[in-house]
Amino acid sequence: MATATESFSVEELADINATLAEATPDEILRWGVERFGSRLTMATAFGPEGCILIHMLSQVGPKVRIFNLDTGYQFAETLELRDRLADRYGIEVEMVRAEKSTAEYEREHGGPVYTSNSDQCCYDRKIVPLRRALVGYEAWITAIRADQSADRAYSKIIGWDAKFSLVKINPLLKWTRRDVWAFIVANKIPYNPLHDVGYPSVGCFPCTKAVGAGQDERAGRWAGQAKTECGLHSLDSSQL
Repeated sequence: MATATESFSVEELADINATLAEATPDEILRWGVERFGSRLTMATAFGPEGCILIHMLSQVGPKVRIFNLDTGYQFAETLELRDRLADRYGIEVEMVRAEKSTAEYEREHGGPVYTSNSDQCCYDRKIVPLRRALVGYEAWITAIRADQSADRAYSKIIGWDAKFSLVKINPLLKWTRRDVWAFIVANKIPYNPLHDVGYPSVGCFPCTKAVGAGQDERAGRWAGQAKTECGLHSLDSSQL
């Protein structure tokens, strides 16, 4: 039998996905909380989807450790949102940072790396810290949706993340952008005010631009580059 993880075989993961195929996001989260307990964590960039999951976890898993990959280049509005969410839900999102500050990093490389090699910058300031943040955990929750990008369309509700060697739980995978904003409005969930001024997807301020009406919601990420992912959710051949 092909083994996906120490906890699940490939066949068992398929059965779990079949069982959860029609489950609601909070039911999927509850499954993760019950199955993994303290070995479950969540990464958030404070996007609208992440804010929804924080709202849901406050009800079904308030002790789940949630962290943000603080690259040192986040918008002030993003960092302020962390405080607003803490006030609303009593959940303190941990800030996971690269070993070197942005000033040290830029000094080492002779200037901002995001202008010369954005892939390297994302790797050094997001992927490497993420690997460190996931040590000791069996599963992580993400806020991706299948309709956001070609890579994300291949994802499963419950999958094996070969890149980081643990189970990946995607409760909002089947939701649309319309679903997300309807839920935020209905539940008065705090969100980043940049979404109201042309930023449907918010990343680091040097690499995120406002988009025009009708453009793809991730068109403003790494604008002008043939890039839509930082590497956290891009697939390798073992995940296809």
